[in-house]
Amino acid sequence: MRKRSSRTRAALAVVAAAVLGLAGCDAGGGGAPAAERPRARAAKPAPVWDRSPDSIAAVGDSITRGFDACTVLSDCPEVSWATGGDAKVDSLAVRLLGVTGAAERSWNYAVTGARMADLPGQMAQAAARGPALVTVMVGANDACRASASAMTPVAGFRADFEEALGTLRSVLPKAQVYVASVPNLKRLWSEGRVNPLGKQVWQLGICPSMLADADDLTRAATLRRDRVQRRVVEYNRVLKEVCAKDRRCRFDGNAVYDYDFGTDQLSHWDWFHPSKDGQARLASIAYRTITAARPAG
Repeated sequence: MRKRSSRTRAALAVVAAAVLGLAGCDAGGGGAPAAERPRARAAKPAPVWDRSPDSIAAVGDSITRGFDACTVLSDCPEVSWATGGDAKVDSLAVRLLGVTGAAERSWNYAVTGARMADLPGQMAQAAARGPALVTVMVGANDACRASASAMTPVAGFRADFEEALGTLRSVLPKAQVYVASVPNLKRLWSEGRVNPLGKQVWQLGICPSMLADADDLTRAATLRRDRVQRRVVEYNRVLKEVCAKDRRCRFDGNAVYDYDFGTDQLSHWDWFHPSKDGQARLASIAYRTITAARPAG
């Protein structure tokens, strides 16, 4: 009996130790050591740049208004690269939102003749709509003045652009901004000057700092055009630098400036503004920049 009792007590002790051991593991939150347990996956933060925004507001100048793309010396917003509904253009809004979405959730606040100083006011209008994306194309009119000496100073151009972005950010801190570079005005002069009709329209006052006396190839005229061109390059540098300071702003990497507009891409009314074909090329550049996995270099 004593031997049996001893064996019984020993067995009970083993069972009790096992039970206590299991209880200790349960109290600690599971059988595996904490270091060996799989960690909960942290939720991935939303990307800073949304490659498929669901609404668009456009600000800028005559290019975004489709000026001279349909009839002479007239706006034609239906062919705008940014918000137009023309099937041949296939605007940025149509590409991102579809035809119905573009009609319902895109707005064009660009104004023919606008300069950078006008952009803060346009931005305020755009911000009131609460768009997910704002497109900016402005600066050509700052260079296209009555004379080269009348061009907008670079410092003023920068201050106005910074104010415009600040206006947007005060209302929509998370809205995205696409900034197109100022076109190469000297290239447009070089292409358009081959057409007699275009040169006649230029005499009505289209970009006189660059286009006046289109056939004048004297040293003075060449220096004037070169001065305008340098100012455009400086404007584009400002657009790039200011945009780079904003995490939700993308500059096109000078894609519009570098695009080699030919006569097919120029209005056959003034041989300077984009035609429907040219508007389609601008839409393609914008779409490519906005939907790219990374910003343009």
